[in-house]
Amino acid sequence: MARTVRIIGPALLVGVAFVSLLTALVFGGAAAPLPLLDPGPIVRFGLPVAKLLVNLGVAVTLGALLLACFALTPKRPEFGRALDIAAGAAAFWAVASAATGFLVFLEVTNLPLSLDPSFGSTLGVVLTSTEIGQAWVGTTLIAATVTVLCFAVRNPTLLAFVLGLAVVGLVPMAQQGHAGGTESHDAAVTALGLHLVFAAVWLGGLVVIVLLRPQLDPDRLPTVLARYSTVALVSFLVVAVSGYVSAEIRLGSLDRLTTPYGILVLVKVSALVVLGVLGALQRRRMLRRISADPAGSRGPFWVLVTVELAFMGIASGVASALARTATPVQEVPATEIAEATPAEILTGQPLPPPLTLSRYITEWNVDVLWVLLTAFGVFFYLAGVHRLRKRGDSWPVHRTVLWVSGMLLLFYVTNGGVNVYQDYLFSAHMLAHMTLGMVVPLLLVPAAPVTLVMRAATRRADGSRGGREWVLLGVHSRFAAFVGHPVVAAVLFAGSLILFYYSPLFSWATTDHIGHQWMIVHFLIVGYLFVQALIGVDPSPVQLPYPMRLLLLLGTMAFHAFFGLALMTSTGLLLADWYGALGWGIDALEDQRAAGGIAWSVGEIPTVALAIIVAFMWSRSDDKESKRLDRKADRNGDADLAEYNAQLARLAGRR
Repeated sequence: MARTVRIIGPALLVGVAFVSLLTALVFGGAAAPLPLLDPGPIVRFGLPVAKLLVNLGVAVTLGALLLACFALTPKRPEFGRALDIAAGAAAFWAVASAATGFLVFLEVTNLPLSLDPSFGSTLGVVLTSTEIGQAWVGTTLIAATVTVLCFAVRNPTLLAFVLGLAVVGLVPMAQQGHAGGTESHDAAVTALGLHLVFAAVWLGGLVVIVLLRPQLDPDRLPTVLARYSTVALVSFLVVAVSGYVSAEIRLGSLDRLTTPYGILVLVKVSALVVLGVLGALQRRRMLRRISADPAGSRGPFWVLVTVELAFMGIASGVASALARTATPVQEVPATEIAEATPAEILTGQPLPPPLTLSRYITEWNVDVLWVLLTAFGVFFYLAGVHRLRKRGDSWPVHRTVLWVSGMLLLFYVTNGGVNVYQDYLFSAHMLAHMTLGMVVPLLLVPAAPVTLVMRAATRRADGSRGGREWVLLGVHSRFAAFVGHPVVAAVLFAGSLILFYYSPLFSWATTDHIGHQWMIVHFLIVGYLFVQALIGVDPSPVQLPYPMRLLLLLGTMAFHAFFGLALMTSTGLLLADWYGALGWGIDALEDQRAAGGIAWSVGEIPTVALAIIVAFMWSRSDDKESKRLDRKADRNGDADLAEYNAQLARLAGRR
């Protein structure tokens, strides 16, 4: 049965995907000839087919690499086989991407195939000088690089970087999706990127398990399936949320569900719901049955897997067709709207209402990435605490409160009023910076998340790496020891102010969505490292004496104050071609001076809190040391003091 499924399962996936794609193209109107500049049936049908093949290649590549990093044991044959599958899938991905790029060229230029030199020169210009051409060239090169690395690399740590590179290969694809130039560009790109990555992991992981079946011993199959099931559950949730956001952007309202695009969305949603039910059935029942009776449960299990692959084919085919189907919401870039203001043209978003204190609370700009990250952060932390208490271990309540509070604050900063206005007001941007770099870490660090992982996560005994092993590997790495050194952490924390605001990084983080996400991650990390060096509960490679910690803190306080005063007294405008060109009715230089006041005043409040906490920890440390010495004196009859007095007496006798 398993051998049959290894052939029928992937074949059924591909066959159903192709049938679903062609049916959806015809139903949605994407296969109909264009009234003007029609590229022909080869492009109309070939381009979505090529993109479907790209998606399948990406899925198997990511699924194989993720299983190798998270579920498989390097010393077993299954590990090498998974990497061979990843290499083959990545090569397929590269070829399909190159074909897609060529078909995109034909669609953009509407040129017929020709051996004329001008055809080749035009192809080179489009692929190297246009955004869409560069996107597919970049994707092809990344896929080719991943192919080579999958053959050459066998170290699990290095494979994690290969997996990261493969994920980066999806970024150009996400940026070329629907709504790429509309007012919902940032939300559309984020939602599509998340959708692509986690749908690929979900689909690819199951395909790879089917292909790995000969290398998996009967006693290993339930273990690998259980690990994949956890990944699949997370992927299902992310795909569901990101898919909803994408559909809301492209449909606009529920009454558009009756349009061809809306009906295709409903078909895809139905397929995903069925997959969710099948996944729950696999997790709750089939895993238990196959663990208890591997031989007797194989048949029903592989039948369930085959059905899952069929529905994955439906979802994949319809998804590829949706990318070519016209959306009910007209996609008009802000730059093409005649009455657009300078602020709307620069940001690509409709103007928010004028800022008031209450609108910091009432206005929202949801970023699905940080919604999911904060939600998973709270869930997994609470799950770890629950696991500890279930086995009778304690965990301080205040740590849980601090972690949840920090995650809620992070959720607000990345989705609330601060996120709405930081593109328009430097002061709002600085408030976000100070909160991300100083206030959020002040709540998260004392919650001791690494300690919780060490105590709550299950230790792997088969040589594979789970969440616990990866976290500990990262924490104990040489790189973490270097950046976590208190002096280095302080330099990164303070130096980031100058490096960020007085370099092109500020412009990149303001004008580019990926740069904005990098900025959030950077501020969080450097702030976390600095706070960890001062008051961290989790183990650290180097711990400074408390007097040195206070001196380090005072130095950074002075640097922050100097930076804030520099902004408050400046006569030149930072990022003048952005904040100075918005024309939003607010004096940009005065707003910049207000941002300096925030950096000086608001930024110093958590710094003072840090100083108080360090002083309190110093006092407690002295008390503990005094109690330790007292207990020692009680045990040995104060022998140390008696010996000291005897030594003084001998010295006095010599005189």
